[in-house]
Amino acid sequence: MIHNNSSVAGLCSFCFGLTRGRISDWGFAYRVVQMALGCIMLSAVVRESQAQEASSFKAGAARADLTPPLEMKAALGGYGARLSKPATGVHDRVWAKALVVSKGGRRFALVTADVLAFPPLFKAAVMQRLVADGWTTDQVLLLPSHTHTSFDMMALHPGNTFANPQVGLFHKELFEHTAERLAKAVRDAAKELRPALAGSMTIAVPNRNRNRRDGGTTHDADLTVTRVDLSDGKPLAVLVNWTAHPTFMDEGDMLFSGDWPGHLQRTLESLIGQGVVAMYYNGAEGDQSPTPPADAGSNWERAERYGREMGIESWRVWDKVRPRQVDVFGFHSEEIKLPKCSWHPDFMKTGGAEYGLNETTMQAFLDHLQPTQTRSTCFRMGDLVILGVPGEMAAQLGMDIKARAREITGAKCVTIGGLADEWVSYMLPAEEYRKGGYEASVSFYGETLGATIVEGVVRSARGLK
Repeated sequence: MIHNNSSVAGLCSFCFGLTRGRISDWGFAYRVVQMALGCIMLSAVVRESQAQEASSFKAGAARADLTPPLEMKAALGGYGARLSKPATGVHDRVWAKALVVSKGGRRFALVTADVLAFPPLFKAAVMQRLVADGWTTDQVLLLPSHTHTSFDMMALHPGNTFANPQVGLFHKELFEHTAERLAKAVRDAAKELRPALAGSMTIAVPNRNRNRRDGGTTHDADLTVTRVDLSDGKPLAVLVNWTAHPTFMDEGDMLFSGDWPGHLQRTLESLIGQGVVAMYYNGAEGDQSPTPPADAGSNWERAERYGREMGIESWRVWDKVRPRQVDVFGFHSEEIKLPKCSWHPDFMKTGGAEYGLNETTMQAFLDHLQPTQTRSTCFRMGDLVILGVPGEMAAQLGMDIKARAREITGAKCVTIGGLADEWVSYMLPAEEYRKGGYEASVSFYGETLGATIVEGVVRSARGLK
């Protein structure tokens, strides 16, 4: 069989060369012309096959264990009252998982992680480890689950020189461990990209999350499941987007755990089998809490039951999705200039009290740890669009962005990738910021931040067209 254009061209030249000296033999010439035409047709088929190969959708998936060794004494994050105390054990292991996809010479890495959040500057450390493999920052999207029983976000911030155990203490060994494991997941997923199919579906699950703010009623009931299969039908990866805080455990629970998203992912992997990699990413969860099971017992039991039930619900959706060729593929990253840093009048009696900050230390905190700009990276794969939001956004803003992005892209399944790449702040509508409360008190850029981020994410979504 002929596999390249140069071989085809050589055969065609050979065929025409056979006619030299025998042009009077018209039957022979006719047969040679037929052979030449066949060569030309074969050449066209080869070129088409090569073009299809170059533009075909391919995927690979991998996982890396993020659970720090207990002797590392990594602090659990999420609650200032823990005072940066190290975890005392492992309830269930925490993971990084990567899905690498490519089409038409472009590739993208989606990375989920069972962690609270990533601080500014951390993604740069991951990218330093990937630059030799040809990755750039706009090709990678980091999506933490926001579990409050994984290691502390501020332990990963190299700019955190404050000796404040309530805020969190920088932990260089943990920083290196985490950055290396995330990079490893991407490298492993990219080793063997194989032809794949993908499909997504969104359903409403109205009674499994709620708005936790006083008087708040808005909640995002969208459950979006994305199925990525190899072309031979074997499941490769499944993505789940559901919007709620993983906060079943409190400051007294000192074991590493993925909370309910960890149970959701394990449930899916058990139900689907075949080595599938289940990946969870949160939405605009700034004011969203899970609706707990009515008759569960301890915090650990409640988290497990909720995660299993949401995992079963996700599996039912996965089973209905019919993966197909991915015709639309793209990604875009947009810089967002942030408003001037400030703190809310409620901060000192809520977040300030929790994290042991006064006005002097809070000003230093803002000056040294909070960025002046951020980015939104958006990604499209067929019917699915993920809109990267670099922090904890209130659900109403997230739902507004999704509606606008559906109009822009025409995609059926538009999701918010919450806490994407870095945590800069809570983000609320201006009227909710003015109402105050905990979420407003840890929103560090004033009442215009919500609108600023919304417009930045929408600009990024337009770049997908």
